Amino acid sequence: MRYPERAGWYFLSRLRRESGAWSGALALGRCDTGAPGGVPVPVVSPYAGFWIRFLALIIDRVLLGAVLGPLSAIFLLPLMISASRGGMEDGPPPWFFTTLPFVILLSLVAQWLYEALLTSSSWQGTVGKKLLKLKVTDMAGNRISFGRATGRFFGKILSTIACHLGFIMVAFTERKQGLHDMIAGTLVWKA
Repeated sequence: MRYPERAGWYFLSRLRRESGAWSGALALGRCDTGAPGGVPVPVVSPYAGFWIRFLALIIDRVLLGAVLGPLSAIFLLPLMISASRGGMEDGPPPWFFTTLPFVILLSLVAQWLYEALLTSSSWQGTVGKKLLKLKVTDMAGNRISFGRATGRFFGKILSTIACHLGFIMVAFTERKQGLHDMIAGTLVWKA
């Protein structure tokens, strides 16, 4: 008997029925024979996959951008006005080299606190994860600490540096973990 194989689902092809159970599928815990006639049915993963986590990330980036964008503009607006009036022919003004790193550092700290505080709170995730009913836990299913949430945030920087491969890993690992999840020892669950 053949079943179509689809990416992201645990359809198994060419299984033999042995002693009332689908041997390969049940050994892996990936199919349930509770359907009528003992037909294997894919078990939906309790872990949040790549696309729903990507959508949560977009929601969070829109929220952070709405707050940090205007704040960054306040610091950088004088530089933009000066550049538009041709006042940068001799190079950027001296205050530029102190303002830009300050804006970048402020943005990084705001993102870190947003993620670490919300993920370690009773929400167990950022606003995007909360809206999509996702929860971040440790490997035992418990709420994570602020320190672990901080490690997870900085692990995301490593995931980004590696051409986003750390995020793409979510689509291919058994527990839907990215590099940052593996570093911090966390899981993202569908609530």
